[in-house]
Amino acid sequence: MFALKRTFTRPSGGILWKSTHTLPELPYAYNALEPVISKEIMELHHKKHHNAYVTNLVTFQDQIKEAIAQNNATKAISLLPALRFNGGGHINHSIFWKNLSPDGGKPSDELCKAIIRDFGSFDDFRKQLQTLANGIQGSGWGWLGYNKVSKRLQLAACANQDPLEGTTGLIPLLGIDVWEHAYYLQYQNRRPDYTGKIFDIINWVDVSERFNNAAKA
Repeated sequence: MFALKRTFTRPSGGILWKSTHTLPELPYAYNALEPVISKEIMELHHKKHHNAYVTNLVTFQDQIKEAIAQNNATKAISLLPALRFNGGGHINHSIFWKNLSPDGGKPSDELCKAIIRDFGSFDDFRKQLQTLANGIQGSGWGWLGYNKVSKRLQLAACANQDPLEGTTGLIPLLGIDVWEHAYYLQYQNRRPDYTGKIFDIINWVDVSERFNNAAKA
């Protein structure tokens, strides 16, 4: 477990604030998703990239809190893009790891019905999500989300590390990371190969649970 903790104190000695964010452990071994995603990619993605988001999130969050405590609104506002980027990276990857599994099962009956209702068929849903993810220019995420207003499933693309719910209001159910560090060492520029094969390791138990929780909220 990687834990990052930061505590700041007032001159008098009292605690001003405490920021704690933790890099989550993977629910499987680094080589468990092979041959779809290699051990090398998983180690770099988790230990280096996700860990960097956590480290930077702690740093920028504390700097913003310090600026607010000093009534320096200009500095606090200038740091918000970095908070969004690194906080989104932490949120997105924490979902992504649980969205994957070497044996993720099948979508629940309730989720299957919703997919057919909102996309026509499971194959149509898969094609639409792959097309969305493949079409993202540069880095970003392709998402299946739940619309709390319409009570329906909805696809959305988010640039860079923008978090789905904070950006669109959709509750994230399934995300496909199309940053190059997620696949390039193995698939090079063949992003469609990666977005196609990743469906072999989707943790549908996790996605179904997220759907059930979103629908009940």
